[in-house]
Amino acid sequence: MKRAIVTGASGNLGRAVAAQLLVSGYQVSGTGFLAESSSAYTGAKPDLTDETATAEWVQSVIQQGTVHTAVLTVGGFAMGDIASTPSGNIQEQINLNFMTAYHVARPVFLHMKEQGSGTIFLIGSQAGMASDKNIGVTAYGLSKSLLFRLADLINLEAAGTDVKVFVVVPFIIDTPQNRVAMPDADRSGWQTPEQIAVNIYTYAKEPFGKETLMVF
Repeated sequence: MKRAIVTGASGNLGRAVAAQLLVSGYQVSGTGFLAESSSAYTGAKPDLTDETATAEWVQSVIQQGTVHTAVLTVGGFAMGDIASTPSGNIQEQINLNFMTAYHVARPVFLHMKEQGSGTIFLIGSQAGMASDKNIGVTAYGLSKSLLFRLADLINLEAAGTDVKVFVVVPFIIDTPQNRVAMPDADRSGWQTPEQIAVNIYTYAKEPFGKETLMVF
């Protein structure tokens, strides 16, 4: 049985990813608890902004067996142009969107590098990928941009192994929160969490090269 880590497993995307992996036969360890209990799911609530606490949790998962996949969905959003964004707001978003991912990705990558294989999925954004999409969301976009550099670095360090890191870049995820925030938006191009979860599982099952990006 394959083993996966899913952070933010009680959130919209994390819940869909955990459900997809569980139905596909994975043993899943996640941060957060699922509404429906499963003997194949183990939930916990480490503070992912705390490196030591996170490392201890990751090691407890690794001790149970090989980790094949990690999907790191924890993050948050903040509005604000440069004029309304002091450095403290940027640090808050970096802690939430980047450090929570780095604290998990680092020990997971070292584990996967030692075993020679595995896939890690980071959740990026268009604002983090392109400057013109970052206008009005300064702190959020800057924090998300770090995930792309992290993926590049890990893929470089993973050369010669079958460890691969992908940054998932959805257009807009169809969630209740986004529907409330954008009631008049054209939702024809939005992706549901379940659709994204299927794509992530497909890449986890058979990664396609060392591409950094998965754009939906």
